[in-house]
Amino acid sequence: MTATLMKSVHALRDNVAGVFLGNRAALDCTIATLLARGHLLIEDVPGVGKTVLASALARSIDCAFARIQLTPDLLPTDILGVSIYRRESETFEFKRGPIFANLVLADEINRATPRAQTALLEAMNEAAVTVDGRTYPLDPPFMLVATQNPHEFEGTYALPENQLDRFLMRIKLGYPSAADEARVLELRPAARPLHELRPVMTGAEMVALQSQTDRVRLDRTLIDYIIALAARTRDHGDLRVGVSPRGALALAQAARATAVLSDRAHVIPEDISACFLVVCAHRVIPNSYSGSSEAAAAEAILTDVLHATPSPT
Repeated sequence: MTATLMKSVHALRDNVAGVFLGNRAALDCTIATLLARGHLLIEDVPGVGKTVLASALARSIDCAFARIQLTPDLLPTDILGVSIYRRESETFEFKRGPIFANLVLADEINRATPRAQTALLEAMNEAAVTVDGRTYPLDPPFMLVATQNPHEFEGTYALPENQLDRFLMRIKLGYPSAADEARVLELRPAARPLHELRPVMTGAEMVALQSQTDRVRLDRTLIDYIIALAARTRDHGDLRVGVSPRGALALAQAARATAVLSDRAHVIPEDISACFLVVCAHRVIPNSYSGSSEAAAAEAILTDVLHATPSPT
């Protein structure tokens, strides 16, 4: 890991932290998701800074940014784009939608209908968009940051399992501490400070950082540890669906990105355990969750799995 690239990572983290005055662990998860070429789902109640975090990250990188406000009347063409007929040339011209930006904020994703939500699947999985039989690749870096309110809120549609599985991490921000909330009231980051934020790196530098993340060493003992964690979820009596091979791959890549944030070129067991819940909890389905939400039940079960699986030394 070169000193120049690591300096860029720290500059990015500090730049976003100057505006997002809250959960530092959530900020690190957001940057790690980008380093791992993943997509992020931020789930929490309104007003805790979900949009501020995503917008601050976008403004800190010199690349194209688009925000999609998802609503029940949104159509797939509003996301992907549409072919327009040009009478003078008698041809169709494709007008690209907001999904073609490098960093896309899908605000309140679960307020859109399932039909609109599925328009994001190919972009998230293949980094490409197919319209009218033609496939358009998306320029790197590409990351979707989606926010959603808890599904119990009125007017929301639960995300299907196949779409949840395409998010590398699902995080919650929680309420800020009293000191952080006092800073929010003083600085009002959603007003002037956010608009005054300047980029600290280019899109090309982020692509280079993503390539460096791919080369972070993951020892075979740690690969076996990830496999053991995934296997235990698949055999767990309280889980109807365990962690898939794609989930295990996501955990490995998230652990590499976490190592980069700690200035290391190798993964340690703590990187894996730190990522286990945020990477895997939304990929499993509990048998029942009476008295708590499905997310809380999944996290409780995976916490037991983590404690019951021996960690390599």
